[in-house]
Amino acid sequence: MKVDLSGKVAVVTGGGGILCSVMAKALAASGAKVAILDLKQEAAQRVADEITSAGYTAIGVEANVLDPASLQQAADVVSAKFGSCDILVNGAGGNHPRGTTSKEYLYPEDLQAKVEGVTTFFDLDSAGVGFVFNLNFLGTLLTCQAFCREMAAKKAGCVINISSMNAFTPLTKIPAYSGAKAAISNFTQWLAVHFSKVGIRVNAIAPGFFLTNQNRTLLTNADGSLTARGETILSHTPQGRFGVPDDLTGALLFLCDESASFIDGIVLPVDGAFSAFSGV
Repeated sequence: MKVDLSGKVAVVTGGGGILCSVMAKALAASGAKVAILDLKQEAAQRVADEITSAGYTAIGVEANVLDPASLQQAADVVSAKFGSCDILVNGAGGNHPRGTTSKEYLYPEDLQAKVEGVTTFFDLDSAGVGFVFNLNFLGTLLTCQAFCREMAAKKAGCVINISSMNAFTPLTKIPAYSGAKAAISNFTQWLAVHFSKVGIRVNAIAPGFFLTNQNRTLLTNADGSLTARGETILSHTPQGRFGVPDDLTGALLFLCDESASFIDGIVLPVDGAFSAFSGV
């Protein structure tokens, strides 16, 4: 997909990761000046260097999406280098084992003696659940606060949040992540309405199942074969494959383009028809 984002400034949080780095590169290839924000400066700079080596414009900026002061510092750097933000992609997020159960279901025997290495619903750690929720939801909200004020002032801007298939139907084992992504979908709709009078569009992409560093061991074995969970997912994905990062770029560029100026407050699945399949 080809769009012209010349003259636009794009900010991508979590830009050092597998999916968001590809989205950042797609924005840069479309003409935008891209600021790669990541908790790790070296990860952000690595992606920025790859973009500049390809002949496009990018900088790497260290930022903690849970720290307002860090975000404001990053916003100041972006403004000084490129100008005010036009496109914000809230890609920072993820899951954590402390917000995850070991089993898909609770069985009567699980209520008996504690089993080493098994985490039931009743064993979930509140701090771990809070970390997952904050990283995904609060990190998105705080980043919008840091970068959308200038958008509102100039009455123009585009925000792309990252939701998930979990937001439509929660997956087993990951209640914290599922709840956080449901919150992202709801927040996307809320913010679209809230920002509608100042010219900022807010939409979200809901990826299906993509292999990343965070979920690779859950979906594949060391030899590359599928785990039982990976097999279940593919059996419920009509296209019969996991997504690859480039599968997200069409949706991203479409939502960023001015030709989509009346599209506001939607959550767009990119899932190989997973959400459309009943399992029968």
